[in-house]
Amino acid sequence: MNIAFFLTPKKDVIHLKNNTTMQEAVNTMYKYRYTAVPIINEKGKYVGTLTEGDLLYKLKKDESVSLKDMSNILVEDIPRYQINRPVSINSNIKNLINIAKYQNFVPVVDDNNTFIGIIKRSDIIKYCYDIITVNDNELKEAMTI
Repeated sequence: MNIAFFLTPKKDVIHLKNNTTMQEAVNTMYKYRYTAVPIINEKGKYVGTLTEGDLLYKLKKDESVSLKDMSNILVEDIPRYQINRPVSINSNIKNLINIAKYQNFVPVVDDNNTFIGIIKRSDIIKYCYDIITVNDNELKEAMTI
């Protein structure tokens, strides 16, 4: 199976530029109720994922950071404590599922590491559930014959 089947394209994905401020990142994540957001650079390359935890660690580690200071801190300067690995669009489903076990979404890149979208773990689970449900129904029908 081609993993592109699960792809949510970049145009439909809320993402941050690496030169976004910490304040803008917090506002975006709050607005959309996201706990993690992909980060891309000015060339469109995937450079990481910013999580709520990263923001909290930054505030805790540098207790001198005020709400006012958050407008001067760039996302690229916030350490990330969890590495959300991307997957190539040419990757196989087994590799995708192995990564999705540990991430709510998997960033998808092309051969040049250009960000092209994400695959949500929930979409993979829904697909698997639908297959199991169809197979269960077929089994039940076969047993009644």
